[in-house]
Amino acid sequence: MANPGSALDRMGDGKYVLLTTYRRDGTPVATPTWVVRDGDALAVWTATGSGKVKRVRRDGHVTVAPCTIRGRPTGDAVPARASLLDAAGTERVRGLIKKKYRLTGPLTVELSRRRRGAAGTIGVRITPSG
Repeated sequence: MANPGSALDRMGDGKYVLLTTYRRDGTPVATPTWVVRDGDALAVWTATGSGKVKRVRRDGHVTVAPCTIRGRPTGDAVPARASLLDAAGTERVRGLIKKKYRLTGPLTVELSRRRRGAAGTIGVRITPSG
């Protein structure tokens, strides 16, 4: 089995990950998202009121896999733990998104800030399980 750290490195270098969260009844819900490397973890950025945020708040057990923009997995899923970031952590993730996605990142972050306000989005930190 591949080292989860190296899988996270590859995912962090990619454009998208398929973040799978779980409903109360155990049903998986997979969502393709932009991904950035955040130190020894990955991070994604999403709307504060999204279903995935509610599911992570309830249970942080997730899986992540590299994927296409449409969510087609391009590699194996890795079990991980997701946690919601505070305002400073979320701002750090916004900066990482703007840096990595040079053209669309800054525009998307700014439009989101205008539409939802600073508290309308949140960073999610993803660390490998085990």
